[in-house]
Amino acid sequence: MYNKDNIYRKEKSGCASAASSQGDSSNPYGEEIMAEKSNANIGFEKQLWDVACVLWGHIPAAQYRNVIIGLIFLRYVSSAFEKRYKELIEEGEGFENDRDSYTMDNIFYVPEEARWSVIAAAAHTPEIGTVLDNAMRAIEKENPTLKNVLPKNYGDPTLDKNVLGDVVDIFTNRIDMKDATSSEDLLGRTYEYCIAQFAAKEGAGGGEFYTPASIVKTLVSILKPFENCKIYDCCCGSGGMFVQSEKFIEAHGGRRGVVSVYGQEANPDTWKMAKINMAIRGIEADLGDHAADTFTQDLHPYLKADFILANPPFNYHPWGQEKLLDDVRWKYGLPPESNANFAWIQHMIHHLKKPGKIGLVLANGALSAQTRGEGEIRRKIIEDDLIEGIVAMPPQLFYSVTIPVTLWFITKGKKQKGKTLFIDARKMGHMIDRKHRDLTPEEIQKLADTFAQFQQGTLENVKGFCAVVTTEDIGKQDYILTPGRYVGIEEQPGDEEPFEEKMMHLTKELSGLFEESHKLEEEIRKNLGAIGYHV
Repeated sequence: MYNKDNIYRKEKSGCASAASSQGDSSNPYGEEIMAEKSNANIGFEKQLWDVACVLWGHIPAAQYRNVIIGLIFLRYVSSAFEKRYKELIEEGEGFENDRDSYTMDNIFYVPEEARWSVIAAAAHTPEIGTVLDNAMRAIEKENPTLKNVLPKNYGDPTLDKNVLGDVVDIFTNRIDMKDATSSEDLLGRTYEYCIAQFAAKEGAGGGEFYTPASIVKTLVSILKPFENCKIYDCCCGSGGMFVQSEKFIEAHGGRRGVVSVYGQEANPDTWKMAKINMAIRGIEADLGDHAADTFTQDLHPYLKADFILANPPFNYHPWGQEKLLDDVRWKYGLPPESNANFAWIQHMIHHLKKPGKIGLVLANGALSAQTRGEGEIRRKIIEDDLIEGIVAMPPQLFYSVTIPVTLWFITKGKKQKGKTLFIDARKMGHMIDRKHRDLTPEEIQKLADTFAQFQQGTLENVKGFCAVVTTEDIGKQDYILTPGRYVGIEEQPGDEEPFEEKMMHLTKELSGLFEESHKLEEEIRKNLGAIGYHV
Protein backbone atom coordinates (compact mmCIF):
# COMPACT_ATOMS: atom_id res chain seq x y z
CA MET A 1 0.00 0.00 0.00
CA TYR A 2 1.01 3.60 -0.58
CA ASN A 3 2.12 5.24 2.66
CA LYS A 4 4.43 7.80 4.14
CA ASP A 5 7.14 5.21 4.64
CA ASN A 6 7.31 4.66 0.89
CA ILE A 7 7.80 8.37 0.35
CA TYR A 8 10.35 8.52 3.16
CA ARG A 9 12.45 5.84 1.53
CA LYS A 10 12.41 7.82 -1.72
CA GLU A 11 13.34 10.98 0.16
CA LYS A 12 16.40 9.24 1.47
CA SER A 13 17.41 8.47 -2.11
CA GLY A 14 16.98 12.09 -3.18
CA CYS A 15 13.60 11.93 -4.90
CA ALA A 16 11.84 14.27 -2.53
CA SER A 17 14.53 16.91 -2.86
CA ALA A 18 13.27 17.57 -6.35
CA ALA A 19 9.75 17.89 -5.01
CA SER A 20 10.98 20.31 -2.40
CA SER A 21 12.36 22.49 -5.16
CA GLN A 22 8.76 23.07 -6.19
CA GLY A 23 8.26 25.13 -3.08
CA ASP A 24 7.12 22.34 -0.77
CA SER A 25 10.04 21.86 1.60
CA SER A 26 7.84 22.40 4.64
CA ASN A 27 5.75 19.33 3.93
CA PRO A 28 7.58 16.32 2.47
CA TYR A 29 4.34 14.44 1.97
CA GLY A 30 2.41 17.21 0.27
CA GLU A 31 -0.83 16.22 2.01
CA GLU A 32 -2.26 19.69 2.29
CA ILE A 33 -0.42 21.39 -0.49
CA MET A 34 -1.77 21.84 -3.98
CA ALA A 35 0.07 24.02 -6.48
CA GLU A 36 -1.75 27.20 -7.36
CA LYS A 37 -3.56 26.77 -10.67
CA SER A 38 -2.37 29.22 -13.31
CA ASN A 39 -1.40 29.41 -16.96
CA ALA A 40 2.08 28.30 -16.00
CA ASN A 41 1.33 25.17 -14.01
CA ILE A 42 -1.15 22.32 -13.98
CA GLY A 43 -2.13 22.56 -10.34
CA PHE A 44 -0.89 19.24 -8.99
CA GLU A 45 2.85 19.16 -9.68
CA LYS A 46 3.75 17.94 -6.18
CA GLN A 47 1.34 15.01 -6.47
CA LEU A 48 2.81 14.05 -9.83
CA TRP A 49 6.25 14.03 -8.31
CA ASP A 50 4.96 11.71 -5.60
CA VAL A 51 3.96 9.38 -8.42
CA ALA A 52 7.48 9.64 -9.82
CA CYS A 53 8.87 8.80 -6.40
CA VAL A 54 6.82 5.62 -6.24
CA LEU A 55 7.85 4.58 -9.76
CA TRP A 56 11.49 5.54 -9.29
CA GLY A 57 13.75 2.55 -9.62
CA HIS A 58 10.96 0.30 -10.88
CA ILE A 59 10.76 1.47 -14.49
CA PRO A 60 13.21 3.26 -16.81
CA ALA A 61 12.61 6.97 -17.29
CA ALA A 62 11.84 6.35 -20.95
CA GLN A 63 8.81 4.24 -19.99
CA TYR A 64 7.48 6.67 -17.45
CA ARG A 65 5.54 8.62 -20.08
CA ASN A 66 3.47 5.62 -21.06
CA VAL A 67 2.49 4.84 -17.50
CA ILE A 68 1.73 8.40 -16.44
CA ILE A 69 0.04 9.66 -19.62
CA GLY A 70 -2.34 6.71 -19.76
CA LEU A 71 -3.40 7.21 -16.13
CA ILE A 72 -3.73 10.98 -16.60
CA PHE A 73 -5.94 10.34 -19.60
CA LEU A 74 -8.21 7.87 -17.79
CA ARG A 75 -8.46 10.06 -14.68
CA TYR A 76 -9.14 13.12 -16.82
CA VAL A 77 -11.96 11.67 -18.92
CA SER A 78 -13.50 9.85 -15.96
CA SER A 79 -13.64 13.01 -13.86
CA ALA A 80 -15.61 14.86 -16.52
CA PHE A 81 -17.77 11.81 -17.27
CA GLU A 82 -18.61 11.10 -13.64
CA LYS A 83 -19.56 14.72 -13.01
CA ARG A 84 -21.98 14.64 -15.94
CA TYR A 85 -23.20 11.17 -14.94
CA LYS A 86 -24.25 12.45 -11.50
CA GLU A 87 -26.04 15.40 -13.10
CA LEU A 88 -28.01 13.06 -15.37
CA ILE A 89 -28.91 10.80 -12.43
CA GLU A 90 -30.23 13.83 -10.53
CA GLU A 91 -32.26 14.91 -13.55
CA GLY A 92 -34.01 11.54 -13.39
CA GLU A 93 -34.73 11.28 -17.11
CA GLY A 94 -32.91 7.97 -17.54
CA PHE A 95 -30.23 9.33 -19.91
CA GLU A 96 -27.22 8.57 -17.74
CA ASN A 97 -26.11 5.75 -20.08
CA ASP A 98 -26.96 7.58 -23.30
CA ARG A 99 -23.77 8.36 -25.20
CA ASP A 100 -25.25 11.45 -26.86
CA SER A 101 -26.00 13.00 -23.46
CA TYR A 102 -22.26 13.35 -22.99
CA THR A 103 -20.97 14.04 -26.47
CA MET A 104 -23.48 16.86 -26.99
CA ASP A 105 -21.73 18.70 -24.14
CA ASN A 106 -18.33 17.78 -25.56
CA ILE A 107 -17.73 15.27 -22.78
CA PHE A 108 -15.82 12.12 -23.63
CA TYR A 109 -18.02 9.04 -23.21
CA VAL A 110 -16.30 6.44 -21.03
CA PRO A 111 -17.38 2.78 -21.26
CA GLU A 112 -18.25 1.20 -17.90
CA GLU A 113 -15.13 -0.99 -17.69
CA ALA A 114 -12.90 2.07 -18.25
CA ARG A 115 -14.37 4.28 -15.53
CA TRP A 116 -12.06 5.28 -12.73
CA SER A 117 -14.27 3.78 -10.05
CA VAL A 118 -13.65 0.36 -11.62
CA ILE A 119 -9.90 1.00 -11.84
CA ALA A 120 -9.64 2.31 -8.27
CA ALA A 121 -11.47 -0.74 -6.93
CA ALA A 122 -8.94 -3.04 -8.59
CA ALA A 123 -5.86 -1.02 -7.51
CA HIS A 124 -4.51 -3.62 -5.10
CA THR A 125 -5.42 -6.77 -6.94
CA PRO A 126 -3.03 -8.80 -9.08
CA GLU A 127 -5.26 -7.98 -12.06
CA ILE A 128 -4.76 -4.18 -11.94
CA GLY A 129 -2.52 -4.24 -15.04
CA THR A 130 -5.07 -6.24 -17.01
CA VAL A 131 -7.90 -3.97 -15.82
CA LEU A 132 -6.03 -0.90 -17.10
CA ASP A 133 -5.18 -2.50 -20.45
CA ASN A 134 -8.80 -3.61 -20.90
CA ALA A 135 -9.94 -0.07 -20.09
CA MET A 136 -7.74 1.27 -22.87
CA ARG A 137 -9.06 -1.33 -25.33
CA ALA A 138 -12.66 -0.51 -24.42
CA ILE A 139 -12.07 3.18 -25.09
CA GLU A 140 -10.36 2.46 -28.42
CA LYS A 141 -13.33 0.31 -29.44
CA GLU A 142 -15.70 3.13 -28.50
CA ASN A 143 -13.53 5.72 -30.31
CA PRO A 144 -12.00 4.36 -33.54
CA THR A 145 -9.81 7.46 -34.00
CA LEU A 146 -7.80 6.24 -31.00
CA LYS A 147 -7.12 2.77 -32.39
CA ASN A 148 -3.56 1.69 -31.49
CA VAL A 149 -2.96 5.07 -29.83
CA LEU A 150 -3.56 4.47 -26.11
CA PRO A 151 -0.85 2.76 -24.00
CA LYS A 152 -1.58 -0.87 -23.18
CA ASN A 153 1.55 -1.87 -21.31
CA TYR A 154 0.18 -2.08 -17.78
CA GLY A 155 -0.08 -5.87 -17.85
CA ASP A 156 3.64 -6.16 -18.63
CA PRO A 157 5.06 -8.71 -16.15
CA THR A 158 8.09 -6.47 -15.57
CA LEU A 159 5.86 -3.70 -14.14
CA ASP A 160 5.45 -4.32 -10.40
CA LYS A 161 1.68 -4.49 -9.74
CA ASN A 162 2.04 -3.40 -6.10
CA VAL A 163 3.81 -0.27 -7.30
CA LEU A 164 1.17 0.26 -9.99
CA GLY A 165 -1.53 -0.04 -7.32
CA ASP A 166 0.21 2.60 -5.20
CA VAL A 167 0.27 4.93 -8.20
CA VAL A 168 -3.44 4.37 -8.84
CA ASP A 169 -4.07 5.24 -5.18
CA ILE A 170 -2.32 8.59 -5.60
CA PHE A 171 -4.45 9.38 -8.64
CA THR A 172 -7.57 8.36 -6.76
CA ASN A 173 -6.99 10.14 -3.47
CA ARG A 174 -4.64 13.01 -4.11
CA ILE A 175 -4.94 14.28 -7.69
CA ASP A 176 -8.07 16.37 -8.08
CA MET A 177 -9.19 16.77 -11.69
CA LYS A 178 -12.71 18.00 -11.17
CA ASP A 179 -11.76 21.31 -12.82
CA ALA A 180 -9.24 19.87 -15.26
CA THR A 181 -11.63 19.81 -18.18
CA SER A 182 -10.91 23.50 -18.76
CA SER A 183 -7.19 22.93 -19.08
CA GLU A 184 -5.64 23.87 -22.40
CA ASP A 185 -3.17 21.03 -22.76
CA LEU A 186 -3.15 18.97 -19.60
CA LEU A 187 -1.48 15.93 -21.16
CA GLY A 188 1.30 17.90 -22.80
CA ARG A 189 2.07 20.07 -19.84
CA THR A 190 1.96 17.11 -17.43
CA TYR A 191 4.39 15.19 -19.58
CA GLU A 192 6.70 18.17 -19.94
CA TYR A 193 6.81 18.64 -16.19
CA CYS A 194 7.65 14.99 -15.67
CA ILE A 195 10.40 14.72 -18.29
CA ALA A 196 11.95 17.91 -16.97
CA GLN A 197 12.14 16.42 -13.48
CA PHE A 198 13.54 13.10 -14.71
CA ALA A 199 16.06 14.92 -16.87
CA ALA A 200 17.21 17.00 -13.91
CA LYS A 201 17.60 13.86 -11.81
CA GLU A 202 19.48 11.92 -14.49
CA GLY A 203 21.62 14.81 -15.71
CA ALA A 204 20.13 14.65 -19.20
CA GLY A 205 18.23 17.07 -21.39
CA GLY A 206 14.47 16.73 -21.51
CA GLY A 207 14.59 16.71 -25.28
CA GLU A 208 11.26 18.40 -25.89
CA PHE A 209 8.95 20.99 -24.46
CA TYR A 210 5.40 22.20 -24.79
CA THR A 211 4.14 25.69 -25.46
CA PRO A 212 3.13 27.52 -22.26
CA ALA A 213 -0.55 28.44 -22.04
CA SER A 214 0.36 32.14 -21.79
CA ILE A 215 2.08 32.02 -25.17
CA VAL A 216 -0.68 29.99 -26.83
CA LYS A 217 -3.36 32.38 -25.56
CA THR A 218 -1.34 35.39 -26.73
CA LEU A 219 -0.92 33.94 -30.23
CA VAL A 220 -4.60 33.08 -30.53
CA SER A 221 -5.81 36.39 -29.06
CA ILE A 222 -3.76 38.34 -31.61
CA LEU A 223 -4.56 36.14 -34.62
CA LYS A 224 -8.29 35.81 -33.79
CA PRO A 225 -9.23 32.63 -35.68
CA PHE A 226 -12.83 32.50 -36.92
CA GLU A 227 -15.45 29.94 -37.89
CA ASN A 228 -15.05 27.87 -41.05
CA CYS A 229 -11.33 28.48 -41.27
CA LYS A 230 -8.39 26.11 -41.73
CA ILE A 231 -5.89 26.00 -38.86
CA TYR A 232 -2.51 24.32 -39.26
CA ASP A 233 0.34 23.47 -36.88
CA CYS A 234 3.33 21.89 -38.62
CA CYS A 235 4.89 20.68 -35.35
CA CYS A 236 1.76 20.30 -33.27
CA GLY A 237 3.13 18.55 -30.17
CA SER A 238 0.17 17.51 -28.06
CA GLY A 239 -2.22 19.89 -29.84
CA GLY A 240 -2.43 22.84 -27.43
CA MET A 241 -2.70 25.37 -30.29
CA PHE A 242 -5.81 23.67 -31.64
CA VAL A 243 -7.46 23.49 -28.23
CA GLN A 244 -7.02 27.18 -27.53
CA SER A 245 -8.12 28.20 -31.04
CA GLU A 246 -11.40 26.33 -30.58
CA LYS A 247 -11.85 27.91 -27.14
CA PHE A 248 -11.30 31.38 -28.61
CA ILE A 249 -13.86 30.85 -31.35
CA GLU A 250 -16.38 29.52 -28.85
CA ALA A 251 -15.74 32.38 -26.40
CA HIS A 252 -16.42 34.92 -29.14
CA GLY A 253 -19.78 33.59 -30.18
CA GLY A 254 -18.70 30.90 -32.59
CA ARG A 255 -19.41 27.21 -32.50
CA ARG A 256 -17.06 24.40 -31.58
CA GLY A 257 -16.15 22.02 -34.32
CA VAL A 258 -16.61 24.47 -37.18
CA VAL A 259 -12.90 24.80 -38.00
CA SER A 260 -10.77 22.43 -40.04
CA VAL A 261 -7.71 21.37 -38.06
CA TYR A 262 -4.52 20.06 -39.65
CA GLY A 263 -1.35 19.07 -37.88
CA GLN A 264 1.84 17.07 -38.05
CA GLU A 265 4.22 15.75 -35.40
CA ALA A 266 7.48 13.82 -35.80
CA ASN A 267 7.64 12.19 -32.36
CA PRO A 268 5.41 9.07 -32.34
CA ASP A 269 4.59 9.28 -28.62
CA THR A 270 3.76 12.96 -28.83
CA TRP A 271 1.66 12.34 -31.95
CA LYS A 272 -0.34 9.81 -29.95
CA MET A 273 -0.79 12.38 -27.18
CA ALA A 274 -2.16 14.84 -29.73
CA LYS A 275 -4.60 12.22 -30.99
CA ILE A 276 -5.74 11.64 -27.40
CA ASN A 277 -6.02 15.36 -26.73
CA MET A 278 -8.18 15.92 -29.78
CA ALA A 279 -10.43 12.95 -28.98
CA ILE A 280 -10.98 14.13 -25.40
CA ARG A 281 -12.28 17.44 -26.64
CA GLY A 282 -14.21 16.24 -29.63
CA ILE A 283 -11.97 18.08 -32.09
CA GLU A 284 -11.87 16.51 -35.54
CA ALA A 285 -8.25 16.87 -36.58
CA ASP A 286 -6.27 15.58 -39.54
CA LEU A 287 -2.91 14.74 -37.99
CA GLY A 288 -2.00 12.25 -40.68
CA ASP A 289 -2.20 8.52 -40.12
CA HIS A 290 1.27 8.38 -38.58
CA ALA A 291 4.02 10.51 -37.08
CA ALA A 292 6.31 12.04 -39.69
CA ASP A 293 9.01 14.67 -40.15
CA THR A 294 7.51 17.86 -41.56
CA PHE A 295 10.43 18.74 -43.81
CA THR A 296 11.14 15.38 -45.43
CA GLN A 297 7.58 13.98 -45.37
CA ASP A 298 5.05 16.80 -45.57
CA LEU A 299 1.70 15.08 -44.88
CA HIS A 300 -0.32 18.08 -46.14
CA PRO A 301 1.57 19.11 -49.28
CA TYR A 302 -1.34 20.95 -50.91
CA LEU A 303 -2.75 22.61 -47.80
CA LYS A 304 -3.30 26.39 -47.79
CA ALA A 305 -4.35 27.45 -44.29
CA ASP A 306 -6.07 30.59 -43.03
CA PHE A 307 -4.12 30.46 -39.77
CA ILE A 308 -0.87 28.76 -38.88
CA LEU A 309 0.21 28.54 -35.24
CA ALA A 310 3.41 26.79 -34.29
CA ASN A 311 6.16 26.47 -31.73
CA PRO A 312 8.87 24.69 -33.71
CA PRO A 313 11.90 23.14 -32.00
CA PHE A 314 14.38 25.89 -31.20
CA ASN A 315 17.50 25.97 -33.40
CA TYR A 316 16.67 22.49 -34.67
CA HIS A 317 19.42 20.61 -36.58
CA PRO A 318 20.14 18.58 -38.57
CA TRP A 319 16.83 18.88 -40.37
CA GLY A 320 17.51 17.12 -43.66
CA GLN A 321 18.69 20.03 -45.79
CA GLU A 322 20.81 17.78 -48.01
CA LYS A 323 17.63 16.00 -49.21
CA LEU A 324 15.73 19.23 -49.92
CA LEU A 325 18.18 21.47 -51.73
CA ASP A 326 15.75 22.37 -54.53
CA ASP A 327 12.52 22.26 -52.51
CA VAL A 328 9.74 24.59 -53.69
CA ARG A 329 9.29 25.89 -50.14
CA TRP A 330 12.60 27.82 -50.11
CA LYS A 331 11.24 30.88 -51.93
CA TYR A 332 13.51 33.26 -50.05
CA GLY A 333 16.67 31.18 -49.97
CA LEU A 334 18.05 27.81 -48.88
CA PRO A 335 18.06 27.63 -45.05
CA PRO A 336 21.38 26.60 -43.50
CA GLU A 337 21.83 22.98 -42.52
CA SER A 338 22.93 24.05 -39.03
CA ASN A 339 19.62 25.73 -38.07
CA ALA A 340 16.03 25.13 -39.18
CA ASN A 341 14.56 28.47 -38.02
CA PHE A 342 14.11 29.86 -41.51
CA ALA A 343 13.13 26.47 -42.87
CA TRP A 344 10.17 26.51 -40.47
CA ILE A 345 9.28 30.08 -41.41
CA GLN A 346 9.38 29.38 -45.14
CA HIS A 347 7.45 26.11 -44.75
CA MET A 348 4.67 28.04 -43.03
CA ILE A 349 4.65 30.85 -45.57
CA HIS A 350 4.37 28.21 -48.31
CA HIS A 351 1.27 26.74 -46.64
CA LEU A 352 -0.39 30.09 -45.92
CA LYS A 353 -3.43 31.25 -47.83
CA LYS A 354 -3.75 34.88 -48.96
CA PRO A 355 -5.10 36.56 -46.91
CA GLY A 356 -3.76 34.52 -44.03
CA LYS A 357 -1.88 34.87 -40.74
CA ILE A 358 0.97 33.06 -39.00
CA GLY A 359 1.85 33.20 -35.32
CA LEU A 360 4.98 31.31 -34.27
CA VAL A 361 7.49 31.10 -31.46
CA LEU A 362 11.22 31.31 -32.14
CA ALA A 363 14.39 31.66 -30.13
CA ASN A 364 15.73 35.20 -30.23
CA GLY A 365 18.66 34.33 -32.47
CA ALA A 366 16.43 34.37 -35.56
CA LEU A 367 15.87 38.11 -35.06
CA SER A 368 19.44 39.10 -35.81
CA ALA A 369 21.39 36.14 -37.27
CA GLN A 370 23.42 37.27 -40.27
CA THR A 371 25.60 34.25 -41.03
CA ARG A 372 24.98 31.24 -43.29
CA GLY A 373 22.48 33.18 -45.38
CA GLU A 374 19.94 33.74 -42.58
CA GLY A 375 20.25 37.51 -42.72
CA GLU A 376 19.59 37.50 -46.47
CA ILE A 377 16.51 35.26 -46.12
CA ARG A 378 15.15 37.53 -43.38
CA ARG A 379 15.76 40.61 -45.55
CA LYS A 380 13.79 39.14 -48.47
CA ILE A 381 10.87 38.19 -46.22
CA ILE A 382 10.80 41.71 -44.75
CA GLU A 383 11.00 43.35 -48.15
CA ASP A 384 8.10 41.16 -49.31
CA ASP A 385 6.09 42.93 -46.58
CA LEU A 386 5.18 39.79 -44.67
CA ILE A 387 6.31 40.65 -41.13
CA GLU A 388 3.36 42.24 -39.36
CA GLY A 389 4.64 42.14 -35.79
CA ILE A 390 7.38 41.00 -33.44
CA VAL A 391 6.84 40.55 -29.69
CA ALA A 392 9.74 39.96 -27.28
CA MET A 393 8.39 37.75 -24.48
CA PRO A 394 9.54 37.56 -20.85
CA PRO A 395 11.81 34.72 -19.70
CA GLN A 396 10.87 31.65 -17.64
CA LEU A 397 7.55 30.94 -19.33
CA PHE A 398 8.50 27.34 -20.20
CA TYR A 399 8.76 24.41 -17.82
CA SER A 400 11.95 22.93 -19.13
CA VAL A 401 13.87 25.73 -20.88
CA THR A 402 14.74 29.27 -19.81
CA ILE A 403 15.78 30.54 -23.25
CA PRO A 404 14.16 33.90 -24.13
CA VAL A 405 11.72 33.72 -27.04
CA THR A 406 9.99 36.00 -29.50
CA LEU A 407 6.58 35.79 -31.15
CA TRP A 408 6.57 36.37 -34.91
CA PHE A 409 3.41 37.41 -36.72
CA ILE A 410 3.58 36.94 -40.47
CA THR A 411 0.68 38.04 -42.65
CA LYS A 412 -0.24 37.81 -46.29
CA GLY A 413 -2.37 40.86 -46.98
CA LYS A 414 -1.30 43.24 -44.18
CA LYS A 415 -3.65 46.10 -43.33
CA GLN A 416 -0.75 48.43 -42.58
CA LYS A 417 1.39 47.94 -45.66
CA GLY A 418 5.07 48.74 -45.38
CA LYS A 419 4.89 48.86 -41.57
CA THR A 420 5.77 46.45 -38.76
CA LEU A 421 4.75 46.56 -35.10
CA PHE A 422 7.41 45.92 -32.46
CA ILE A 423 6.47 45.16 -28.84
CA ASP A 424 8.83 44.66 -25.90
CA ALA A 425 6.86 42.57 -23.38
CA ARG A 426 9.87 41.34 -21.41
CA LYS A 427 8.73 43.13 -18.24
CA MET A 428 5.28 41.58 -18.33
CA GLY A 429 4.17 38.67 -16.23
CA HIS A 430 4.70 37.62 -12.64
CA MET A 431 6.53 34.75 -10.98
CA ILE A 432 4.11 32.06 -9.81
CA ASP A 433 6.94 30.12 -8.19
CA ARG A 434 10.73 30.30 -8.15
CA LYS A 435 11.08 29.00 -11.72
CA HIS A 436 7.97 29.91 -13.69
CA ARG A 437 6.48 33.15 -14.95
CA ASP A 438 2.88 33.64 -16.08
CA LEU A 439 1.00 36.36 -17.94
CA THR A 440 -2.30 37.65 -16.61
CA PRO A 441 -5.42 37.74 -18.81
CA GLU A 442 -5.17 41.53 -18.69
CA GLU A 443 -1.61 41.49 -20.02
CA ILE A 444 -2.55 39.11 -22.84
CA GLN A 445 -5.48 41.38 -23.71
CA LYS A 446 -3.17 44.41 -23.70
CA LEU A 447 -0.96 42.74 -26.30
CA ALA A 448 -3.99 41.82 -28.42
CA ASP A 449 -5.41 45.36 -28.15
CA THR A 450 -2.05 46.85 -29.16
CA PHE A 451 -2.08 44.75 -32.32
CA ALA A 452 -5.69 45.69 -33.04
CA GLN A 453 -4.90 49.40 -32.71
CA PHE A 454 -1.91 48.97 -35.01
CA GLN A 455 -4.06 47.26 -37.63
CA GLN A 456 -6.63 50.05 -37.35
CA GLY A 457 -3.94 52.71 -37.77
CA THR A 458 -4.70 54.31 -34.39
CA LEU A 459 -1.72 53.09 -32.33
CA GLU A 460 0.65 55.64 -30.82
CA ASN A 461 4.22 54.62 -30.01
CA VAL A 462 4.93 54.04 -26.31
CA LYS A 463 8.59 54.39 -25.44
CA GLY A 464 9.92 51.16 -23.99
CA PHE A 465 6.85 49.15 -25.02
CA CYS A 466 5.74 49.47 -28.65
CA ALA A 467 6.69 51.16 -31.91
CA VAL A 468 5.40 51.15 -35.48
CA VAL A 469 8.34 51.03 -37.88
CA THR A 470 8.53 51.32 -41.66
CA THR A 471 10.28 48.72 -43.79
CA GLU A 472 12.71 51.45 -44.83
CA ASP A 473 13.71 52.09 -41.21
CA ILE A 474 14.11 48.36 -40.58
CA GLY A 475 16.47 48.30 -43.55
CA LYS A 476 18.56 51.02 -41.88
CA GLN A 477 19.02 48.57 -38.99
CA ASP A 478 20.39 45.85 -41.32
CA TYR A 479 16.98 44.12 -41.24
CA ILE A 480 17.45 43.13 -37.63
CA LEU A 481 14.11 42.58 -35.88
CA THR A 482 15.05 42.92 -32.21
CA PRO A 483 12.22 44.98 -30.64
CA GLY A 484 14.56 46.83 -28.27
CA ARG A 485 16.20 48.57 -31.23
CA TYR A 486 12.91 50.22 -32.14
CA VAL A 487 10.89 50.72 -28.96
CA GLY A 488 13.72 52.36 -27.03
CA ILE A 489 14.00 52.63 -23.24
CA GLU A 490 11.01 53.43 -21.09
CA GLU A 491 11.05 56.98 -19.78
CA GLN A 492 11.36 57.16 -16.02
CA PRO A 493 9.44 59.57 -13.78
CA GLY A 494 11.50 62.64 -13.01
CA ASP A 495 13.50 62.58 -16.25
CA GLU A 496 12.53 66.25 -16.73
CA GLU A 497 14.72 67.28 -13.75
CA PRO A 498 17.88 69.13 -14.84
CA PHE A 499 21.00 67.01 -14.56
CA GLU A 500 22.88 69.38 -12.23
CA GLU A 501 19.97 69.61 -9.79
CA LYS A 502 19.49 65.85 -9.85
CA MET A 503 23.21 65.26 -9.08
CA MET A 504 23.19 67.78 -6.23
CA HIS A 505 20.36 66.14 -4.33
CA LEU A 506 21.60 62.63 -5.12
CA THR A 507 25.12 63.38 -3.80
CA LYS A 508 23.61 65.01 -0.72
CA GLU A 509 21.53 61.89 -0.12
CA LEU A 510 24.57 59.67 -0.62
CA SER A 511 26.62 61.76 1.84
CA GLY A 512 23.92 61.26 4.46
CA LEU A 513 23.99 57.52 3.89
CA PHE A 514 27.79 57.47 4.27
CA GLU A 515 27.48 59.37 7.56
CA GLU A 516 24.89 56.92 8.86
CA SER A 517 27.12 54.05 7.80
CA HIS A 518 30.05 55.43 9.81
CA LYS A 519 27.85 55.76 12.89
CA LEU A 520 26.72 52.17 12.59
CA GLU A 521 30.31 51.02 12.07
CA GLU A 522 31.43 52.74 15.30
CA GLU A 523 28.51 51.22 17.19
CA ILE A 524 29.45 47.72 15.99
CA ARG A 525 33.11 48.26 16.98
CA LYS A 526 32.00 49.44 20.43
CA ASN A 527 29.73 46.42 21.00
CA LEU A 528 32.40 43.95 19.84
CA GLY A 529 34.96 45.60 22.15
CA ALA A 530 32.62 45.25 25.11
CA ILE A 531 32.75 41.47 24.76
CA GLY A 532 36.46 41.33 24.22
CA TYR A 533 36.72 41.46 20.44
CA HIS A 534 38.47 44.54 19.15
CA VAL A 535 38.36 45.43 15.48
